[in-house]
Amino acid sequence: MKKKRVLVTGGSGFLGSHICERLLGMGREVICVDNFFTGRKDNILHLMDNPFFEIIRHDVTFPLYVEVDEIYNLACPASPIHYQHDPVQTTKTSVHGAINMLGLAKRIRAKIFQASTSEVYGDPEIHPQTEGYWGNVNPIGIRSCYDEGKRCAETLFFDYNRQHDLRIKVGRIFNTYGPRMAMDDGRVVSNFVVQALRGEDITVYGKGEQTRSFCYVDDMVDGIIGFMENTLDDCIGPMNLGNPGEFTILELAKTIIELVGSKSRIVFRELPLDDPMQRKPDITFAKRSMNWEPKVPLRDGLAPTVEYFDNYLKKI
Repeated sequence: MKKKRVLVTGGSGFLGSHICERLLGMGREVICVDNFFTGRKDNILHLMDNPFFEIIRHDVTFPLYVEVDEIYNLACPASPIHYQHDPVQTTKTSVHGAINMLGLAKRIRAKIFQASTSEVYGDPEIHPQTEGYWGNVNPIGIRSCYDEGKRCAETLFFDYNRQHDLRIKVGRIFNTYGPRMAMDDGRVVSNFVVQALRGEDITVYGKGEQTRSFCYVDDMVDGIIGFMENTLDDCIGPMNLGNPGEFTILELAKTIIELVGSKSRIVFRELPLDDPMQRKPDITFAKRSMNWEPKVPLRDGLAPTVEYFDNYLKKI
């Protein structure tokens, strides 16, 4: 049988590289597309010798012409440090990238997954967040390039579905962590782990009372691919994908210090603008439609994450 050919944009990033790896393990032929702005070749070096893995250096804000059966569109900086570095380009990546990938999917009649985000909910006024909640987003703030870019991409996906009968999947991804995270991406798990391993002060913003839900990367990949493979007619999304287990940022910092055995102190800094106070997914839709929910507890997922960063820091 002919192998299914799959395109993964942002395929050398943290989450994208894990998806590429899993798809290859499922017998797929994978084309990884990345401009390597935040993606790293280190994340996919172990895949290079696989004859069914191919890399294309390309920016999705420009059209791409390939022949594939499915598309996973993950291309976009996903951490505040990276997406605020060039906010105009971030918006272009979300919007122009979506237009180009949707145009490609329309031409070749491919099914396409959009990696949306919990950031579409902004600083939510309901808790936990359900897919029917429209969000509380500042359209002109420093995070808006990412938040509104992803919201516009969702609009485009559903309009292509309605207007062109395109097969779409829109997943709203909540905080995900695990090996291959970038140590300089400003995300809370990587920040705390690196600071703890170095014995540096752990920086907590505000009083650390804001909450987040952390999903281990293996669980997230299960959810994304399971969603893409689901054939139910009404299972196109948007679908929350994340771990409903809720922790304060201060709890996370203390847990990481304990796991590392670090002597780091916790220091408090002023809360950044538009930083949401609560973030927790309602995953009822995912449970009902594809029997998916995360299985890895936070402590169990942090152990290999700490080991990854410990090994990485020893090499540099």
